[in-house]
Amino acid sequence: MKKETKNKIVTELEEAISQNNSFYLIDYKQMTAWQMVGLRKALKRHGFKLRVVKNRLALRSLGDRFPELRPYFRQKTAIALAGEDPIALAKLLRDFSQQGKVLEIKAGIIEAHYLSPDMFAEIAKLNSKMDLIARIGYMMSYPLTQFLRTLQAPLIDMGRLLSVLKQKKES
Repeated sequence: MKKETKNKIVTELEEAISQNNSFYLIDYKQMTAWQMVGLRKALKRHGFKLRVVKNRLALRSLGDRFPELRPYFRQKTAIALAGEDPIALAKLLRDFSQQGKVLEIKAGIIEAHYLSPDMFAEIAKLNSKMDLIARIGYMMSYPLTQFLRTLQAPLIDMGRLLSVLKQKKES
């Protein structure tokens, strides 16, 4: 491979990693070509990217940013870039791995924090980012709605009482 091509790949990968602050390192050594195509299609359908690069070029593109990832660049390695939702990517990779038993997560970076292979299963169990935000919003609004219901209860009871009195007077 020519030096210009290598430099181009390194700069593209540097840009991709800097734009996506979450990614996973994948061991794909047992995958067939058709399984890899299926994985790429599934990732693309959900807005994720998969990059297969040589280990030396990947290490060069990482530079000094993530030294804990260096030991994982030994055999075939692909990089799955998460974009904005690393939890959804983790679930997708877990489901694909469970289907064929050909995919293994080596390590990852989530929101610029190192993720060991043991922690991947825990990340895949989490709800998506939007679900977590919705739950926080619900938990914040629930006490307020209960307080409003408590304030409205005497008024509602008074309205019922007045309607009963009106019906008694009419009859």
